[in-house]
Amino acid sequence: MKSFLEHVAEDIINKYGTDLSHIAIVFPNKRASLFLNDYLAHLAGKPLWSPVYMTISELFRQHTERVVADPIKLVCDLHKSFVRQTGINQTLDHFYGWGQLMLADFDDIDKNMADADKVFANLRDIHELDDVSYLSDEQKSVIRRFFSNFSDDHHTKLKERFLSLWSHMGDIYHDFNQQLQLQNLAYEGALYRQVADSDITFPYDIYLFVGFNMIQRVEQRLFTILKQQGKAHFYWDFDRYYMAGNEAGHYISQYLKDFPNEFDTDNDDIYNRFACTKTINYVSAPTENIQARYAAKWLRDNKDRINDGRQTAVVLCNEGLLQTVIHCLPNEVGQVNVTTGYPLSQTPVAALLVQLIELQVNGYDASRNRFRLHQTNSVLRHPYVSNLTEAIPQLMQTLNQRKIYYPSQEQLHVDDVTTLLFKPVASNTQQLTSWLLDVLQTVAKKTSTADPLFQESVFRAYTLLNRLSGLINDGDLQVDIITLQRLITQLIQTTSVPFHGEPAEGLQVMGVLETRNLDFRHVLLLSCTEGNMPKGVSDTSFIPYSIRKAYGLTTIDHKVAIYSYYFHRLLQRADDITIVYNNATTDNQRGEMSRFLLQLMVEGKHQINYLTLQAGQTTVPFCPQAVVKSHEVMDMLMKRFSFIENSKHAENSLPKPLLTPTAINRYMRCPLQFYYAYVCGLREPDINDDDIIDNRIFGNIFHEASRLVYTQMMQKGHAITAGDLERLLKSKVEIERAVDQAFRTELFQISDPHAPFKMELDGLQIINREVIIHYLRQLIEIDIRLAPFTVLDLEGDVVATLKTKHITTTIGGRIDRLDMITTQQGPLIRVIDYKTGASQPRPLPDVDAIFSQDHLSNHSDYYLQTFVYSLIVKARNAQVPVVPALLFIQHAGKDDYNPILKFGTAFIDDVTPHADRFKDHLHRLVDEMFDPDVPFSPTADRTRCTLCPYKQLCALASQPVKMTDGGQK
Repeated sequence: MKSFLEHVAEDIINKYGTDLSHIAIVFPNKRASLFLNDYLAHLAGKPLWSPVYMTISELFRQHTERVVADPIKLVCDLHKSFVRQTGINQTLDHFYGWGQLMLADFDDIDKNMADADKVFANLRDIHELDDVSYLSDEQKSVIRRFFSNFSDDHHTKLKERFLSLWSHMGDIYHDFNQQLQLQNLAYEGALYRQVADSDITFPYDIYLFVGFNMIQRVEQRLFTILKQQGKAHFYWDFDRYYMAGNEAGHYISQYLKDFPNEFDTDNDDIYNRFACTKTINYVSAPTENIQARYAAKWLRDNKDRINDGRQTAVVLCNEGLLQTVIHCLPNEVGQVNVTTGYPLSQTPVAALLVQLIELQVNGYDASRNRFRLHQTNSVLRHPYVSNLTEAIPQLMQTLNQRKIYYPSQEQLHVDDVTTLLFKPVASNTQQLTSWLLDVLQTVAKKTSTADPLFQESVFRAYTLLNRLSGLINDGDLQVDIITLQRLITQLIQTTSVPFHGEPAEGLQVMGVLETRNLDFRHVLLLSCTEGNMPKGVSDTSFIPYSIRKAYGLTTIDHKVAIYSYYFHRLLQRADDITIVYNNATTDNQRGEMSRFLLQLMVEGKHQINYLTLQAGQTTVPFCPQAVVKSHEVMDMLMKRFSFIENSKHAENSLPKPLLTPTAINRYMRCPLQFYYAYVCGLREPDINDDDIIDNRIFGNIFHEASRLVYTQMMQKGHAITAGDLERLLKSKVEIERAVDQAFRTELFQISDPHAPFKMELDGLQIINREVIIHYLRQLIEIDIRLAPFTVLDLEGDVVATLKTKHITTTIGGRIDRLDMITTQQGPLIRVIDYKTGASQPRPLPDVDAIFSQDHLSNHSDYYLQTFVYSLIVKARNAQVPVVPALLFIQHAGKDDYNPILKFGTAFIDDVTPHADRFKDHLHRLVDEMFDPDVPFSPTADRTRCTLCPYKQLCALASQPVKMTDGGQK
């Protein structure tokens, strides 16, 4: 197969020889010039004077002193014109999308050389058409049909606003162009139009226009001028298959008469390639991702696809598949040229910019001159920041261990890097952009890596911010911080990082637009789904379809025809074609093949093979596997809990063995969870880098505050009386002081009560503080009804030796409160556990239920914990009844509230009658826990797995491990 550009190169050499210095070759895009130059060099067989290559855009720009401004500058200036002419003070970030749309309309008007005043004429009243003789009857008919929708009977506010805006479009257009001209700037359409309307001297003898499809009126004007001067020649790329009755050939068929082809259109070698034998496969796929992964299999299925290098193309109708396609290329592929860009929004530097701006906008409290820990951590944890200086890990550890939720600049400014990172600049947009640029410079200088993605993405981000900074300095961009934040986010979303490579070598990975003028033997077209091919054919515009059609502007029909040409031209010289499309409906989008595929099925004469992709994996049920107590497992288990084994390893400074009720309860709920937590030592993540107080911290603060309050009364050396408690209630200061100290200890991790620290709470923390004060007062009110009583211990540890068949250990834990009250039957010791939650346990029927799987959901763990503590206390106080109690603060306001636990309907007035039965169950359970023949099995109740922190570990363990060749590179 000889490509179109090879035919062009051959014709140029035959007609003009090897001295091509007087020739300019013009392409729709720049990429084709590299291939043509390569073909010319090979065909010449000797040194030649190369022609000048340029795009049509460059040809226009060479003939004017005006410069096409960058898109940001254009939208900023358009926004100013919009505000001046309409009086609508819309913020720039909200206007930005409008501005891009409006700019596209202006560009389209100028490129099609339409009369802007006539296009934007206010045609609110249909009778105004009576005097417009410049309109043809067909144009008048089209406009009447549109404006019939705007009769007086159908006026709405939306229509009125639209018409009001439309009535100012002409004013905006002229004001905008005037302002740009004063700055010697233009948008592309205005520049094209100026050049087309002016007298031009063309420096080259010959201009060869290669591979154009749709040419707009300004381009036609330029072509005509050059043709009249005898300088223009045209090479049209098409196929006879779609030149008659197919929209793909709609435009070229119109231009051939005015701009005749240099080739003989009857030449079958060039213009009848669609009739050649082709292998065409239609492949339906259930997901976009599986299509990208299919690229590896497609390349391997035919070795020629890899060996033919640049004759093979993977074309992405959905460029979002780029990353997956690149990662899935097989190792056999040597050189790869990627034409489409990598989205800047998916690079780490984009996340860094978002976090830095968030730090300044929402993470800095100007009134207190402090930053918020949440945003501070987000910046410090970013991979580009965490390694900038050795001080950052230590700074993070200090902030999070001490729970400094509002660190000051003095606390954050450890060295030069952190001083730069935490410099308040949110009061000024210029300061913010300058600061962002400084941070990016620091990141670039201090990060030693050869990663090209890092280097290119940081450079692109820096260029983007530098442009914004320049616009702000020049007064072109006048926005507040919030608007700037939104604008930067929008710009990041629309910016890509270009790949560097040798386009003329290796496998070609590209988007649809990059295929213009290029031919391939092997083509894999991915995501050729309706909506992707044709791409972006919505008729979004401020100018209605009927008006656009009447004045010869670009309509949706033009766009479909253009993409139809791209599609058919890509296939016309290929002989190995595979087209993949999505056949699944996801995210409210119906998956169906492109209309062009259907058209090829109906009109084409080629045999098409229909294939289906299916996921090469089956659903693996969630089946956690038991862990056998091997020698290694038992060794870790006994070191953790055995008193004897632990004493053998005293030199290792192992923690003193303690089997807590919490550990026993966890084993009863799921032995496998116990294994992960206590044998493997995998702790649940304690993520609390924000100012949110979770249930655990809330409970800890309450426990510590109550300990502080009652400790003061215990120091008086007598039973606590109702008078003591009433005086405490009247003195709000003592309660608040205790709560504040508990906040310092539990939330901010400052154990020294005399350490200098100014506690600053935000709104949520203040609310939690008030709730804890309320709970503490409620506890005191409850105790007034019991007074006098004696507090024996607060937050005290109780332990006892537990010896079973397989282990000797200590069992116990911390009792929130141990007190002695006087009842009608005599003194009674209560083992109390405070609960600040709302859920109360239902009474269990008996001791057996504590160890029954059927009652685990009824808070049997509360029973087990208080029973263990009560039995230990009972062993030390044999003469006094000991009872287990759970004091739920939220439910304790009732006059008849009694926190003592029940079996059935009867309160447990002493643990002694239940002690033997409880100990039997406990010994059997502990023996099972440490029996080497009993594995750590997963729970049979899968509902408990839903919130288990180790669920993912169980899911991984439940899947068989096998090595597969995923075709990844």
